[in-house]
Amino acid sequence: INAANVTPLEVWQVDAIAEEIDPRYRALIILAAGTGMRQGECFGLTVDRVDFFGNRITVDRQRNPEAAGESLFGPTKTAASNRIIPMPEVVKFALSEHLRQFGGGPEGLIFTTATGAPMNRNRWSEIWARQVRTIQGFPEWATFHDLRHFYASLLIRHGESIKVVQARLGHASASETLDTYSHLWPDSEDQTRSAIDLVLGSAIADKSRTSGAV
Repeated sequence: INAANVTPLEVWQVDAIAEEIDPRYRALIILAAGTGMRQGECFGLTVDRVDFFGNRITVDRQRNPEAAGESLFGPTKTAASNRIIPMPEVVKFALSEHLRQFGGGPEGLIFTTATGAPMNRNRWSEIWARQVRTIQGFPEWATFHDLRHFYASLLIRHGESIKVVQARLGHASASETLDTYSHLWPDSEDQTRSAIDLVLGSAIADKSRTSGAV
């Protein structure tokens, strides 16, 4: 992904799709936006991978592409994609409410279709496209994957390091993270000015007060 092509969704846009979408899929939107999990990882999430007491989600597999006779699950995108993600309270509450209302699916899947079947990528694409069309001002280019970019942008905005963002997203290397999101990190020039003003400025001010004292 070219960094120049990544424009994170705004908070109101994520909130709007979570509110407008079929209630059955509301927690799916919040999960993706609140953890940065990939679509296949979300579709393949099972109850036993969610630690509601420790507030963590284990990602070690994803929903297999739909093919007759195959397992519901397959390996993650890369070895680095196997990770444990801190689960925010908003995600914990959404998943708890979802399970309370809709229960679990085959093999403990959290998200299923209205008929109880495992999630299908093509069907989900239709649901997403139909729902976003009803939201005034929602960007036409946005896909479910943009919820992952939204998550990354929040981590960066709140001061997380490159290594932390890499680990949360399951990127194979820090360079992959930088290649995608480097333009979202704060301008280092501002940080440099602030650092010098804080240290050197304070020292000079102290010296001036000392030399001017009677």
